[in-house]
Amino acid sequence: MSDVMRPETLEQLRDAVAWAVGEEQPLEIVARGTKRGLGRPVQAGHTLDTSGFSGISLYEADELVMSAGPGTLLAEIEAALAEKNQQLAFEPGDWGPLLGQKAGAGSIAGIFACNIAGPRRLKAGAARDHILGFKGVSGRGEIYKAGGRVVKNVTGYDLPKLFCSSHGTLTVASELTFKVLPAPEKTYTVLVLGLDGAAATRAMALAMGSPHEVASAAHLPAGIAGGSAVSYLREAGASVTAIRVEGPGPSVEHRCRELRALLGSLGPTEELHSHNSKTLWRELADVAPFVARPELQLWRISVAPMAGAGVAAAITAAVPGAVHYLDWQGGLVWLGMPPAPDAHAGTVRAAVAASGGGHATLIRASADVRTAIDMFQPQEPGLAAISRRVKDAFDPRGVLNPGRLYPGV
Repeated sequence: MSDVMRPETLEQLRDAVAWAVGEEQPLEIVARGTKRGLGRPVQAGHTLDTSGFSGISLYEADELVMSAGPGTLLAEIEAALAEKNQQLAFEPGDWGPLLGQKAGAGSIAGIFACNIAGPRRLKAGAARDHILGFKGVSGRGEIYKAGGRVVKNVTGYDLPKLFCSSHGTLTVASELTFKVLPAPEKTYTVLVLGLDGAAATRAMALAMGSPHEVASAAHLPAGIAGGSAVSYLREAGASVTAIRVEGPGPSVEHRCRELRALLGSLGPTEELHSHNSKTLWRELADVAPFVARPELQLWRISVAPMAGAGVAAAITAAVPGAVHYLDWQGGLVWLGMPPAPDAHAGTVRAAVAASGGGHATLIRASADVRTAIDMFQPQEPGLAAISRRVKDAFDPRGVLNPGRLYPGV
């Protein structure tokens, strides 16, 4: 059981990190702790809890900008935005239930630190594309800030983007600033029924290449669609390929008609309107199809959009009991696997390599499995050698020793 430090001021936060640096003690950084199941289990005797830095400190709706403490609940932020008919356009999901935690308990820091984006990533970009700046403490125990409150504020290294996907390893944030955007007036979804993975990939590419401003595209095999809370999908008895369209009402209705005409030769088409459409895409953002299957080890695979269906087919053919669905026009494969000591890592990564490249991340598995294998995609040997050399050039306080980086200099 680790000791828990809960600073309430920026100075206390700095002092906690400075103490850890001086004592060469590793710190586990948490805001609400709902993402602890991501990555390898942290080996640290001390936890730095930033949940005391909570609440929305700035919200300028006209300027489309918000600032909040790292421990601020994502649900609180989304509620405040909804009052102004605005949103986090990158559509972060609530992964708490997926990782065995409570729904609605995740923080905004966890979203940005893990760079979590939902189905709208195709149109809106990732979380890192929406962060503007932060304040916090560096690994040397120094208070600093990066970025600002407007988009064009970067001169030099874009540190806020590096913060995203760092899983709390680069900065202990005390405040995050990010942009928000207006919510769409209408959200409809065109459904194409009964397609296999290859045909669904062609349908999604056709829709994305059309002039109809598609916001998201996903493919759910029949077994996944049958578990949806949307009755039409649940009762369809077939696979469902979903194409989302957003915007002003008349425009959305026109584009849906055009998409149904475009895709109608591939299979039967239907339409979901506002409530059902929003429910479907919220399910996919939350990875809800795998919340009900906690026994499965879960992989998140990113490849070229035209390769996703082939990667999924290769893995499911090799591993009986594997199930999947496709998001991001086929470029994101969510893959549930029956438990294995190595989480079938060799099979998964061989299929990714055979597709032309990409990366596979183990999202959910037991602590023993997460300790034993590479959770994230291993680096190429040459890049890994450079990374080790750079890492070895810094002492535990983060001070560079040039002689280690350039021997003989």
